[in-house]
Amino acid sequence: MILVVMGVCGCGKSSVGARLAAHMGCDFIEGDDYHPPANRAKMATGTPLTDEDRWPWLDQLAQEMVDRQQAGQSAVVACSALREVYRDRLRASGTEPVFIHLTGDPAMIGARMAARANHFMPTDLLDSQLATLEPAGEGEVLHGFDIAPPGAVVAKEIIKRLALPTGR
Repeated sequence: MILVVMGVCGCGKSSVGARLAAHMGCDFIEGDDYHPPANRAKMATGTPLTDEDRWPWLDQLAQEMVDRQQAGQSAVVACSALREVYRDRLRASGTEPVFIHLTGDPAMIGARMAARANHFMPTDLLDSQLATLEPAGEGEVLHGFDIAPPGAVVAKEIIKRLALPTGR
């Protein structure tokens, strides 16, 4: 099983995703780690990425998903996957990922972003991410994972709703 925890910057993809991976006993893939230096530099200056910036990044994440699945492994991937075409690009890998969309109040997300240390994504990119976010189609992703509760509570709700197995 490949899970993709998606949403705007600062919504908790990494913390929730790491908890899900620990529960499942599988690898956690931090999507931000796969951005090339040029993408990171661009975002650090407050410049939103274009689709052309994102395609190679998404393709690399898709390949990681394929590699895990071909090895008979599950994985949890943190990836914004803001637009349907980005989710389609990941689905084109043939891994049939399950998308989990984390949502929350933009002011709360902005406050969380401002409190992060050593992250390349500035809070002023939150508005562009919210503008880019395309609502998922019916059945495309799991809805209703509000990030207001602590990450451990959100992860438990996802585990419950997906009936995720305990691994390793």
